[in-house]
Amino acid sequence: MSLSRIFSIVVRQFYLLRGSLSRFVPIFAWVAVDMILWGFLTRYLNTVASPGFNFVPALLGAVLLWDFFIRIMHGITMAFLEDVWSRNFLNIFASPLLISEYVTGLVLSSIATSLLALGAMFSIAVLCFKLSFVAYGLMILPFLMVLFLFGISIGILGSALVLRFGPASEWFIWPLPALISPFAGVLYPVATLPVWMQGVSRFLPPSYVFEGLRAIVHGGNPPQMALVWGGLLAVVYILLAYWFFIRVYQKALRTGLIARYSAENLG
Repeated sequence: MSLSRIFSIVVRQFYLLRGSLSRFVPIFAWVAVDMILWGFLTRYLNTVASPGFNFVPALLGAVLLWDFFIRIMHGITMAFLEDVWSRNFLNIFASPLLISEYVTGLVLSSIATSLLALGAMFSIAVLCFKLSFVAYGLMILPFLMVLFLFGISIGILGSALVLRFGPASEWFIWPLPALISPFAGVLYPVATLPVWMQGVSRFLPPSYVFEGLRAIVHGGNPPQMALVWGGLLAVVYILLAYWFFIRVYQKALRTGLIARYSAENLG
């Protein structure tokens, strides 16, 4: 792979963000709304709940991490869709750019935008709602890494679906985080779920993240083996998502789908 070609994909996204407030502002706007909404909700719950329990790390911390996962996924899919909307997809692959370089560039672009969003969320949560990460300590870093890896896999999968079924299918990928969240146990223990939903959650890396965070908040030990299992699952999903993207791309080359790519094409 060529680092210069990968860097060119990242630079293109940088220029798109720099030249358009409509692209730059949403990086911060929606996460700020989530932090403020859930921040006031946790503050209210603290006033009506039993003394001694703090809802801020239990709920606001979970929402912050889930938003981080969503930003990672959306960062990849949005960078991909920019090429779809601008009808630039064919031009990109008429160049010497490799598909692996293109996907790597999308991932790096997502890292940059998601870190900006994460910084905004941390600032609001800490300054406005006194969210402290002392309880998590350095253990929060592996949790973030698992969510980061899983977000990459879902972002690549979503991009592959759009490549396969056409731009109109983008409406299939935006609800993916919402469909996953009930099984991931973001706001409640997985044990609350019916047995069949618990079975599904065992195959979702975020479920291990949020179960582990709740254990730490309640004074338990960090679930190291569960976190390792969640990390391994996330890596497997990245490999599967990348394999699926490559297969879809190769089929698009064989069938001429890339040459016919347009907003009306769903075949």
